[in-house]
Amino acid sequence: MKRLIVNADDFGMAPGVNRAILEAHRTGIVTSTSLMANGAAFDEAAAAARATPSLGVGLHLNLTQGRPLSGALSLGAMVGADGGFLGNAERLYFQMVAGRVSMQAAEREIRAQIECLQDAGIQPTHVDGHQHAHMWPPLFELVARLATEYGVPGVRVSRERRAGFRALWRRNSGFRSKIVAQAGVGLGLAFLSVASHAAFREAGAAAPDFFYGVTATGYLDRAVLESVLRDVPDGISELMCHPGYVDATLERVETRLVRQREMELEAVASPAGRDLAARLGIELVTYRALAAA
Repeated sequence: MKRLIVNADDFGMAPGVNRAILEAHRTGIVTSTSLMANGAAFDEAAAAARATPSLGVGLHLNLTQGRPLSGALSLGAMVGADGGFLGNAERLYFQMVAGRVSMQAAEREIRAQIECLQDAGIQPTHVDGHQHAHMWPPLFELVARLATEYGVPGVRVSRERRAGFRALWRRNSGFRSKIVAQAGVGLGLAFLSVASHAAFREAGAAAPDFFYGVTATGYLDRAVLESVLRDVPDGISELMCHPGYVDATLERVETRLVRQREMELEAVASPAGRDLAARLGIELVTYRALAAA
C-alpha cells in the first residue's frame, strides 16, 4: 500500500505562511504541518490547528533561529550575544563539534518547545527540525528519546529519495548551483540518517520509510510534485514542502524562502495533486498512520 504524508514546514512563522498552509490543506494535497513553538505567528497557528482536526500537527523543532523558550541564560553556546539562536544549523553544529553545547541545555529547550504545543492544546503527531538540525548527532538521539517520552508517534528522518532531479535541473537553469548544493545537503542527511534511524528504533520512535523534498526546496512546482507522486513506493513516505504568502512578518524573518513559498503553494494547493494521488492509488495520511502501522 502506498501512503504519503505531505508536510508543510514552518507553521507559525508568519500569518501568510499560516494562511497558505491551511489553504493547501483545504484545497490541495497537504495533510500535515509542523508548528514552530517560537514563531511570530504561533498563537494564530495554534488556534487554527485546534479548529482543524483533520490536519496533522507536529513540532517544527527550532534550535537555529529566533529566540529560545527556555531562556537564553541556560543555553550557553547555543545562543549568540543577543540571546537568540545562532542563525543556521551549521553554526549550531560547529559549536557542538567544539564541545560547547550542553545536551542538558538542549534537552531543556526541546522539552520547552514540546510542552509549548501541549499547553496550547496540541498533542504533536511528530517532531521534525527547522533546517534539519534534529538530524545532527547526538541531537537525534535526544529527540527520539523525548518524542517517545511525550507520546509523540513519529520523527522525521531526512533520508531523501530524489525524484525529478533532471527536470528540476532543466527548468531552473539560473539556480543550478543552488539545486546541486541542496542535493549535496540531501546526501549528507542521508548519511546521518543511517545512525539516526537506528537511534529512533532503539528509543521506540517511528519514522516514515521514505522522504522527499530537500533537493527541491524552494523549487517545488507542479512538475516536481507529479514526479514525486509517480515515484512513491509501497510503505509510508513523506514529502516536505514550504507553502506561504509573502507578508511583512515573513520579510523580517531570516529565511531564504520568501517568494519561493508562493510557487510551492501553487503546486501543493491545487486539487490536481490530490486527484493524481488518488489515480495512482496513494492514500494521503498524517504521521498518525505510523502509530497504526
